[in-house]
Amino acid sequence: MGRWIGLLVIALAIAAFLSPWASSSPDGLERVAEDYGFSEKADKSVLEGIFPDYLIPGLDNEGLATAAAGIVGTTITFGLLTLLGKKMARPSADSRQGEEVSD
Repeated sequence: MGRWIGLLVIALAIAAFLSPWASSSPDGLERVAEDYGFSEKADKSVLEGIFPDYLIPGLDNEGLATAAAGIVGTTITFGLLTLLGKKMARPSADSRQGEEVSD
């Protein structure tokens, strides 16, 4: 378990300290939409997402908002993958019933 905590700390440090220096240029899909002039024609999404433009709304400092979004996103991803891993590693009740103990 200590190794996983260490990996989480490293991932959180990367998210916190490197994410503010990520490129502010549009990604590939946004760039194509801008180049061909249809980015403004897109329908507005009902659900904008948790962190629009990788920022936490309400934080005035853009670097801090980006770092905070990276930390929260990394923590959520780590938690979900940990739960999934535990669920997949746990043998099901059916497989345990089929096992016979041999002496």
